[in-house]
Amino acid sequence: MTTNKQLHIIPALKDNYIWLLENSHKQCVIVDPGDSLPVINYMAEHQLSPIAILLTHHHSDHVAGALNLQNYYGNLPIFGPDEIDLPITNISTQLAITIADFTFDIILVPGHTLGHVAYYNKPYLFCGDTLFSAGCGRIFEGTYQQMFNSLNKLKALPDNTIVCPAHEYTLSNLKFATHVVPCDRNISHYYQQIANKTITLPTTIAIEKQINLFLRCDELELQKEFAINNDLKLFEFFRTQKDSF
Repeated sequence: MTTNKQLHIIPALKDNYIWLLENSHKQCVIVDPGDSLPVINYMAEHQLSPIAILLTHHHSDHVAGALNLQNYYGNLPIFGPDEIDLPITNISTQLAITIADFTFDIILVPGHTLGHVAYYNKPYLFCGDTLFSAGCGRIFEGTYQQMFNSLNKLKALPDNTIVCPAHEYTLSNLKFATHVVPCDRNISHYYQQIANKTITLPTTIAIEKQINLFLRCDELELQKEFAINNDLKLFEFFRTQKDSF
């Protein structure tokens, strides 16, 4: 797919990623800045101009740098769900937002938090802590049903969707997956393929539909293997196993 946008990834904190999406005018949108200094340094190095900040949910490792960036760049607009205790533009009830030549569809994905949202600017998906490569977020505020429904919304996006999660968890997620289903060739092959990579993202929906157990709970072979003939119950099983792994 051709696009006039360019994706940038900035490692921050312990294992967070801050994402930038740049247009042809070197303007960019900043997603989930848990720290401001890495963003300021990166923007200066690459001569980028920020035009907005997007926040997926209220956890501090996603929002802590937002106000510093807003002040540093001069009243930069901040968009996010109403669960965030900052002066933001609340987008929880909107279907989409337009910023310059960026239009982001707003996808409500409760589960990790109740107000969690994802942003989709085809083909780019910024999904915060809902979907990870080979995994999904912990369920802190929502229910298994909510997280399961949220993941299925993201799974339904086109296969070539470029998935931009907010953490580098891929290897640990794959360790869990190979422990649970050691004979799964797709998972073991992908694990070997990325084992020596420092940055494993972005991923795609097509890849995740092959290697992410949390997106494969409808597979009859998996249900048969674990004697759980219900999609949601199998999801609950995988998530509880991962919580204690």
